[in-house]
Amino acid sequence: MKNWILFIATIVVVFLLSMLVYSIMDRKTEARFAYHPQVAIEGIEPRDSLWGMNYPRQYQSYQKTLDTTFKSKYNTSGFRDALEENPETIILWAGYAFSKGYNQPRGHNHAIRDVLSSVRIGAPKDPEADNMPSTCWTCKSPDVPRLMSELGVTEFYSKKLSDFGSEIINPIGCADCHDPKTMNLTITRPALIEAYEAMGKDINKASHQEMRSLVCAQCHVEYYFDKNKPDAKGAAYVTFPWKDGFTAEDMEKYYDSIDFADWVHPLSKARMLKAQHPDYEIYSFGVHAKRGVSCADCHMPYGTEGGQKFTDHHIGSPLANVENSCFVCHREKVSDLVNDVYERQGKVKQGVMQLQRHIAMAHLEAEKAWKLGATEAKMAKILKGIRNAQWRWDYVSASHGAGFHAPLESSRIIASGSAIIQDARVELARVLASLGHTEPVQMPNLSSKSALQAYIGIDLEKEKVQKANFLEQVVPKWLKEGKEREAKLKVNMLQ
Repeated sequence: MKNWILFIATIVVVFLLSMLVYSIMDRKTEARFAYHPQVAIEGIEPRDSLWGMNYPRQYQSYQKTLDTTFKSKYNTSGFRDALEENPETIILWAGYAFSKGYNQPRGHNHAIRDVLSSVRIGAPKDPEADNMPSTCWTCKSPDVPRLMSELGVTEFYSKKLSDFGSEIINPIGCADCHDPKTMNLTITRPALIEAYEAMGKDINKASHQEMRSLVCAQCHVEYYFDKNKPDAKGAAYVTFPWKDGFTAEDMEKYYDSIDFADWVHPLSKARMLKAQHPDYEIYSFGVHAKRGVSCADCHMPYGTEGGQKFTDHHIGSPLANVENSCFVCHREKVSDLVNDVYERQGKVKQGVMQLQRHIAMAHLEAEKAWKLGATEAKMAKILKGIRNAQWRWDYVSASHGAGFHAPLESSRIIASGSAIIQDARVELARVLASLGHTEPVQMPNLSSKSALQAYIGIDLEKEKVQKANFLEQVVPKWLKEGKEREAKLKVNMLQ
């Protein structure tokens, strides 16, 4: 009887081992043919559909960035009018295009559409509105590195946005981050390479894990248009202000040293700085960066399909995929992890909201002081305070996810800005009193988008009509011309 039991057990074990071996061999065979190339990708190929023929899982997951259904407590992947939610920012950005329109960012697949539909860029092809440089395309499409390669970097930056309307039709995609021959991560935007050189570093020595963040840092950073760059011929040359360091104060020092301002505020007369989206810089001060966690680890976690492991290119909030992003390191319940994120974001947001209210009031109080006859000598220190406080506010506010990426650093920056603007407003009160105004300055309705846009002289309905005509008459023509041009390009099929 024992022999029979041993015999049957042996058969069962052998059967199970055979199934395991078969499964392993089947998965290896599947892996061998999973990425069998169908088309030769040559040079800077901006069409994702061709890359998708070789890498279908990555391509299909990237197409999900079109999805706009995700919503968290403070953010969304869909349309969201940030000016309607925070009308005070209209006063902060008076005289700058952001006061016309500012929406929460959508997925990468919407990059071209969102640029063309934004009221901030006016209506290109209209001589009076076409004042936006081609540089504004820089982070929106793999057609950009293609054009830089064909024309030259400075030549690309020297044009207007509308000059490339029919050339830039493919949204952010594969060629922005990957070498077509090796599929290694690569840097396609010169500004990041030049920023590393300015810091005395060689980006070619970056590790693969570092590259999983640096490809994002090509665009998710603070930058400005340097029109005084040697040999740039006055072009709006994208430059990262990293020479002195990554902190808000380091970049402020850099801008002060070159006497740079994005615009002069029409109410307060302060020379202002506009933070873009210093995501990489703020992330670098957070605990995840210090632990060696890359952007891709959380925003592009690994997925599996048919036994194949691949990087999920549905780039978005980790809160939409907690199991794959957070659970790699954390073992708490989903609700606990999400609440931790909301708690950090909420505390930072509270400070941001309080600071922006004080800055808006300072701009309006400064406007009153000028109307009453304040002198430049009396206002100089105040205007510098407004500039520095708003820079700190914007540095955190404009950074996607700052409240979680580095909540301590974000809170430090906001606290610093709050102290600066309080000092500026105290000094403003003294100046106003010296001019005979001792009552609080009467403010417009700081809770109304329409009221504040009217206050600073924006006719939004006129802007919308101009934009609608542009979208109906010009954009379809650009797209048609671009598709016709691409249809003539040779595709080297390997099968």
